[in-house]
Amino acid sequence: MPAQTTPKKYYSTREAAKLLGVSLTTVQSMVEKGELQAWKTSGGHRRIGEDAVQKALNQRQPGGSVERAGSSKYSILIAEDDPVLCKLYEKTIGTWKMPIDLTIVQNGIEVTFLIERTRPDLLILDLKMPRMDGFQLLKIIRSYPEYDAMDIVVVSGMDSADIAKRGGLAPGVAEFPKPVPWQQLRGFVQAAMSRRQLSVAR
Repeated sequence: MPAQTTPKKYYSTREAAKLLGVSLTTVQSMVEKGELQAWKTSGGHRRIGEDAVQKALNQRQPGGSVERAGSSKYSILIAEDDPVLCKLYEKTIGTWKMPIDLTIVQNGIEVTFLIERTRPDLLILDLKMPRMDGFQLLKIIRSYPEYDAMDIVVVSGMDSADIAKRGGLAPGVAEFPKPVPWQQLRGFVQAAMSRRQLSVAR
């Protein structure tokens, strides 16, 4: 087997995680899925080239790092790969006239970049997405207790039997079908916002 050419500069998985602003587990998952090109040293340690890290940074949404909105707003992060539905989310939620800070991304990798920086109050996600699907994303999120307070809603066209075959959803994750039941979703958001207000007031 031909020897691999070592990049001029490389990072350990821990260093790459720090540069990307994500957890070590997320970087390991990205490597396993081929999202980050890496190789192993003779000692079995992963090394990630500088160009691979830069490519991952360039694939983020425009605008770079995102800071959490002021505490007066309820922060919602949506992961949905259908551009038509993304626009519908933006338009419909905009008509609710609520103090909501809305961010929409198109795959699970983007979510892993953002949740550690923005800590959204609510994550709404599809299960079938490119690069990292909703099942993988939920597994990563639920492995970190610091995200336990974050509400999660799955909006998917998959039926309950298919979801069960994939291992089901994590406890506490709400499930809505497609097409999106907007009134139910609005009611869920209103209730979640009320709980947050009560928690802040204590």
